[in-house]
Amino acid sequence: MDVANKSISEFVLLGLFKSRELQLFFFMVFSLFYVATMVGNSLIVITVIADSHLHSPMYFLLTNLSIIDMSLASFATPKMITDYLTGHKTISFDGCITQIFFLHLFTGTEIILLMAMSLDRYIAICKPLRYASVINPWVCTALVVASWVVGVMHSMSQVIFALTLPFCGPNEVDSFFCDLPVVFQLACVDTYVLGLFMISTSGIIALSCFILLFNSYVIILVTIKHPSSKGSSKALSTCTAHFIVVFMFFGPCIFIYMWPLNSFLVDKILSVFYTIFTPILNPIIYTLRNQEVKTAMRKLKNRLLNPKKMTPLHYF
Repeated sequence: MDVANKSISEFVLLGLFKSRELQLFFFMVFSLFYVATMVGNSLIVITVIADSHLHSPMYFLLTNLSIIDMSLASFATPKMITDYLTGHKTISFDGCITQIFFLHLFTGTEIILLMAMSLDRYIAICKPLRYASVINPWVCTALVVASWVVGVMHSMSQVIFALTLPFCGPNEVDSFFCDLPVVFQLACVDTYVLGLFMISTSGIIALSCFILLFNSYVIILVTIKHPSSKGSSKALSTCTAHFIVVFMFFGPCIFIYMWPLNSFLVDKILSVFYTIFTPILNPIIYTLRNQEVKTAMRKLKNRLLNPKKMTPLHYF
């Protein structure tokens, strides 16, 4: 990647902590979380595909969310784990730009997908008679494709912005991966205008989407008039699970991108949430809280133990 105004060839990732003991501790913790994230989300994808009872729009969107979460957990975490083990903390300029691209690709895509899941629940609960006609396989596919298109457009805007920055001085990134709020502070220009760009393209967008999602779930909860009934209890449980994921994902993003000119230790801790902790929430929330998924997993285990009983799969 040949950029005319680039005068440094690599960045140094300072990580979370300087203590070697803490680095070894987090090496073990993050390794376990990463493996659990990949295994848990893979199980969700396999279970939904294998069980015809889960071939519904909600679980189709959930499957795509699991795929995005595995991708989000993989864009930087494996390198961070390796760096903790080897002590090698540098990343090339091109590698840094690549991390920025994939981070904003997956986060932008997940934002739109979470809104699609909110729309799915809103119509299912508030407009149940229209659900089958509105949320059909074509609409679900279009929502997923749209989420990826928006993610690509958003990430490209961030990468183009990063490539226009002149880097001629310090090259120490105060984080464990490259992201614009920490990288642009190393640019040899006034960071105030850059901060306004970050707030307008990421912070305000994340905050606006969160407000829309919050309002949609409030409307859904108000619509549930009989929480003691079986259907309402199930809807309440599902919406609660969705909102936990939304809050854990949007909270750190809003805090980091609404105040990009400030660098706090809490920023690095919050970045761990939406890159390492949030991706593991899907398998935890949707399996431990969802009886349908747990039942489907038991059936999948029985089918694997008795392969002769397996039948062809048809989605939706």
